This record gives sequence, structure tokens and C-alpha cells, in this order.
Amino acid sequence: MEKIKVGVAGYGVIGQRLADGVALQEDMELVGVADVGVTLPVRALKEKGMPYDLYLAIPENREAVEKEGIPVSGTLEDLVQKVDIMLDATSAGIGAKNKEVYKKYGKKAVFQGGEKNNVADVFFHGYANYEKGLDKEFLKLTSCNTTGLIRAVDCLHREAGIEKVAITIIRRVADPGDYHRGLTNALKVDKAPNHQAVDLMTIMPEVQATGILIHTPVTHGHIITVVATPKEDISKEKALELFRNHPRIRVVSTDEGFLGNASLFKYARDLGNPRGDMYEIAIWEDTIVKSGKDIMFAINIPQEAVVIPENMDAIRAAMGMQTDRLEAVALTNKYLGMGKWMK
Repeated sequence: MEKIKVGVAGYGVIGQRLADGVALQEDMELVGVADVGVTLPVRALKEKGMPYDLYLAIPENREAVEKEGIPVSGTLEDLVQKVDIMLDATSAGIGAKNKEVYKKYGKKAVFQGGEKNNVADVFFHGYANYEKGLDKEFLKLTSCNTTGLIRAVDCLHREAGIEKVAITIIRRVADPGDYHRGLTNALKVDKAPNHQAVDLMTIMPEVQATGILIHTPVTHGHIITVVATPKEDISKEKALELFRNHPRIRVVSTDEGFLGNASLFKYARDLGNPRGDMYEIAIWEDTIVKSGKDIMFAINIPQEAVVIPENMDAIRAAMGMQTDRLEAVALTNKYLGMGKWMK
């Protein structure tokens, strides 16, 4: 079977990881990545020996890029013409402009959480609504927090039927290496409900959701507390079993030394994961508690890498590679090496 040809637009925090994720999929081929010029990730790409071909979104920058000894394979339009589907990881708003290029050449595309919902035919999540993405032209992924949140809620929902959730997000203020947010020593509260709760209801309209978001001056991961109300009573032990059996959820505990977000980031580095990335969310076993019928737990969201599996799912759905949801996510999980801790 011929491999699906994929391109990545925007070689930044998410784009680098998307490129690596596609390169790991044995039934996909990464044709190349596109960016605007000599960014730090592009410098690193050159120093690593150019494992991926580089295309320029701003052709006028070619001379400056080649002056740095970085080979250029063509323009963004050249890349689009060579692929079956594009993963667009550009800054919010740029993807909507790039969509015109994708439409010009009749190519499908997947956009990230920062774009507005109307950029795509389907607001997509691999586990929760895979079928809705089948054979669609344009898909949009949920944000990092929403992606991880939906994984956990969907996991319980398919067993017990979740009626509603109330969430609190303790949100990292910026990615590692970002300076534009400033150096802060403060917490900042957003108006309720936060967009993650609203987005969850868009993906899972049968669940009522609301929540509060608090920005914190940290960089390595978000933490979400969830209070879920099931239709059918579910024990802590059953919830724990469901979480443990999910390849994109890692159950940890404070007794093991996982005291918070920094512990998980350090553990990913100790595992030798590139960039200290984790594709899976973590749920602390010792935060799973019952309050009457409600069940409460806390999740860690590794914001730089958590959406990569769902992007691979989106390619599978849009290109009709697998029509069965569980078959599709299982292949993504296999090629990304997810669930190894379960063995």
C-alpha cells in the first residue's frame, strides 16, 4: 500500500513534533516542513543534518536562509503540490490564510487548536469523534488542554455515561523558551467558562461542561482538576481500571515520586524522550476521589506534545486510511510507542 504523503507548515513548538510524529508512522511519508526563515528550530534542523526537507513560506527569504548554509527545497506552494495532506502548525490566523493555498491545489489539511473553528469542516478528536472526520477536507484539532481533558472524560463516558463535568485548569503561562509573555510572579484568572469546557461540549454535546482557568508562571505542563458526574455510579476502582487500560493515559502517584508537573517532565527526560516530550496525559491515582456520585481526579497535560497523536488520527480519518476508530488510534499508538508502561 502506498504511503500517505504529508507536509508540515510551521516548524515551531508543535510543528517540530508533528514532523517527528509523522516520520514515525510506517504508513505515512513526511515530504517536508515549511517555515518563514532562519528560526532557532530551523538552525537546529540544519545542525542535525537536515533530516527533513525545508520549504519556505516566504520565498523572498531564500537568499538569507541559504546564506546560513541551510538548503531550501522550494516554496510552501511547492510542498503543498507534493503532498496528500498538510498539517498546519503556524501561528493563529496564518492557517486560515494558508487554507487558500491548500484549496488552490485541492489538498486536505489539519489545523491546530489556535485557529477558529470555522476554518475546518470538523472539530476533531481521535477518540471522541473519529467517525466525523472520515474523508473530510479540513479538520481542526482541539487545544492541548482540551485534547487531554477529552481523553479522560471520553474514557469514563464510554463506560458510565458522563452527564456533566466541572473543571479547573492551572495553566502554564508560556512554553519553555518563550519571552514575550514577560517574567511574572502572579496568578491570573480568566472569565468562566473557559474555552476548554465549551470546546469539550462541541466535541461531546451530550456532556454539560463548565470551568475556570488560572494562568500560572510556570512552563512545564498544565494541571486540570475534573469533577465528573456519571449517569451510572462508577467506583474509584473501576475508574482507575479504565484509566490504566487507556494507552494515552498514564496513571501515576505521589508515592512513586510524581509530585507534580516538573516530576513528569524530568521523568520524560530520564526516559530519553526527545525534548523531554510525553504524548500521554498523566492522572494521579491519589487524586481520584468520590463525592457522592461524582468522581474527581487531576490530570497533567504536557502541552508541547500531547496533541501529536490526535494529529496522526486526523490524517487517518481525513484520508480514509482506517474507517474504524479503534483500529486507527491503535495504529497511531503503536507507531508512536504509546502504552509501553502498560506491558
